[in-house]
Amino acid sequence: MKIRAWMAPGLMNHTGDEGKEGKVKVVIFGAGLMSRAVAYDLIRQPDVEQVFVVDINRTALNQLKRWLRSPKVKTVQADVTDRNLVRLLQACNVAVSCVPYNYNLKLTKMAIRANCSFCDLGGNNSVVRKQLRLNREARRTKITVIPDCGLAPGMTNILTADGISRLDENESVRIRVGGLPTRPRPPLFYRLVFSAQGLLNEYAEPCLVLRQGRVEKVEPLTEPEDVIFPKPFGRLEAFHTSGGSSTLPETFRSRVKELDYKTIRYRGHRLMFQLIMKRAVGAWQKVPRLKLACALERVLGIETDDVVLLRIDLRGKKDGRQKLIRYQLIDYADSQTGLTAMMRTTGFSAAIVSLMLGRGQIKEKGVLPGERAITSAQFIRELKPRGLRLKVKSKLLAC
Repeated sequence: MKIRAWMAPGLMNHTGDEGKEGKVKVVIFGAGLMSRAVAYDLIRQPDVEQVFVVDINRTALNQLKRWLRSPKVKTVQADVTDRNLVRLLQACNVAVSCVPYNYNLKLTKMAIRANCSFCDLGGNNSVVRKQLRLNREARRTKITVIPDCGLAPGMTNILTADGISRLDENESVRIRVGGLPTRPRPPLFYRLVFSAQGLLNEYAEPCLVLRQGRVEKVEPLTEPEDVIFPKPFGRLEAFHTSGGSSTLPETFRSRVKELDYKTIRYRGHRLMFQLIMKRAVGAWQKVPRLKLACALERVLGIETDDVVLLRIDLRGKKDGRQKLIRYQLIDYADSQTGLTAMMRTTGFSAAIVSLMLGRGQIKEKGVLPGERAITSAQFIRELKPRGLRLKVKSKLLAC
């Protein structure tokens, strides 16, 4: 239905807080791949009464609704920044942004005006900093806004906070994550597992790290290293990319000496992409990022048979002894549901956070990083029922 239609069945005279108690109502901005996974998860929760999906693209909305086949889902055709959507947000408990990060600041302001809690998939450091500056306004309206609630940033922030809490002293945190095709093909050994614009953000923007307890910026696509995963993957490469560490360096700079985030790829990918970025980014004014993103979408295509690899290694001391804690997750595309591994790990993570917000399980108000706002033990418990097999191991290290 178009933007006027959703106001007719019971929402036309809505003024704010009525209807928010009990059952959970959620707004999802965007009808793309990640939105599918969020909606898929939400409609399977008994306490979720209704899920509104907003997108300007009627075809995408119709495809999503036919795929979900649920009476809980209502589609709304509108520009996601349309001010009239405030009325819809007022009738709901929480909103989730699955649109490109450049919309998230406007959507955060809209959620604050509507007194509706909000989370997003994030991924851009500058946008998140601007969202955090709205903390006072969000606290005043008694809502909670949590940027960066996808896979990385998102799940990785919460797992990192969990690991840091298990150690008395924290020396280093190494976060390594990648979404990969199961059958890589040269020359790039890669296909898109999320938007090309998001990929370019990772490969072009500065990367935040902690070095000797100080927040520093490093260039993307630099400092490559080998990473070894179980068969059939073997030896892979990892290198700095932007957005993955998000707020972690600022949050933990007084507690951790070294922290960095690197993206995992098949060997050879980094050098090929360095050549692409050097030629395109070197003349950035002549080759706008959107144009380059469109070209990548044509050349690479979307991967449906993918795998997500996640590993977080934390080193420090517990009871005076050196200790390593490792979080590891390997997840594949689900052929039965049609959800890719990136959709599952990103969308389910955002769905878990949105449910916590919608159910009132996150008590602190304001605009908060996930590592501060979310109880890690509760989040981790929610992964297993969704088929996300996280392994957590620890071992003592020789001095």
